[in-house]
Amino acid sequence: MAELNGFVDERFAAVREAAEANLAAGRETGLSICLDVDGERVVDLWGGHADRARTRPWERDTLVNVWSTTKTLTSLAALILVDRGELDVDAPVAKYWPEFAAGGKEGVLVRHLLGHTSGVSGWAAPFDAADIFDWERSTAHLAAQEPWWTPGEGSGYHLLDFGHLVGEVVRRVSGKPLRRFVDEEIAGPLGTDFRIGAREEDWDRCAEIIPPPPLPIDQSAIDPSSVLMKTMTGAPLRAEVANTAEWRSADIGGANGHGNAASIARTLSVISRGGEVDGVRLLSPETVELIFREQARGVDRVLGIPLRWGIGYALPEPAGVPFVPDGRICFWGGWGGSQIVMDVERRMTFCYVMNEMKAGLVGSEEGAQYLSAVYAAV
Repeated sequence: MAELNGFVDERFAAVREAAEANLAAGRETGLSICLDVDGERVVDLWGGHADRARTRPWERDTLVNVWSTTKTLTSLAALILVDRGELDVDAPVAKYWPEFAAGGKEGVLVRHLLGHTSGVSGWAAPFDAADIFDWERSTAHLAAQEPWWTPGEGSGYHLLDFGHLVGEVVRRVSGKPLRRFVDEEIAGPLGTDFRIGAREEDWDRCAEIIPPPPLPIDQSAIDPSSVLMKTMTGAPLRAEVANTAEWRSADIGGANGHGNAASIARTLSVISRGGEVDGVRLLSPETVELIFREQARGVDRVLGIPLRWGIGYALPEPAGVPFVPDGRICFWGGWGGSQIVMDVERRMTFCYVMNEMKAGLVGSEEGAQYLSAVYAAV
């Protein structure tokens, strides 16, 4: 039977019980869960197996690809530059990346990228999926194309290109590639094991990604000219790519972050804790407040569910993501079920990651179960 290790404050015993039950029933292969309350780690669990064959135990320092949970790290990088006065969310992207003005995008603002309202939710055809590994080629392609809807008028989830769009702005402003900026300006100062991609020396710690069942989408019933279809087919990827050296070596700030629940929770607790973690200040309270400036609310053109976007993060919208409660909360998650939730009122940060992916792009039953157990106890 798969073991669950770690510590849980008795108030949150239901989280451990749920994880144990899911491991025992085979609904989880390997996972980690962390809850940080104002710097105190009150839940720190890990267990199960790091591989599909269930021969490698999931250890305390096991890393896993977290797909779009990576976007929360990329947004943090941009907000750090905002806090330093080097980046203005209300300025045109072209102020920092002049080539981006092509195709009628001169009016696209930085906050449109961070709020998924830019009209550039994917790569326009023709585009080879392998090109996402080539930073110069993939960003030049995005700079040249036209938006697929009027920028600022509603959201269309920037599925895979979010990290390239925001990351190129970070690179133009800071002079550092996104991956290096994260290492030197976030992971290094905070001492956290969460980064874009994975260093080769850490590959033996990486859990094997187990692909999800197919998405319940009948592509033949979707208008091929729709934003959904263009976004999904612009750079189609199979989940197994996350187990390759090419993926782990790349700079994909929208999808190839590697970490575990403890490292991700500590990193993003900088938001929940007012911008500072153990004496390391990355954001001012005013910049944290900026996150809650609503950019869009309504049915997302790509994900097809009601979503509410702030600057860099989703905000509570019970009609679309019912397991995230209302309040001063920002969050997001990754394909297959990983999630990170920052509760500013409670100075509380919750993270769940796993290697067996579930169907769907926004949350999973298991993740919702763990988060609900947390909120039932606070």
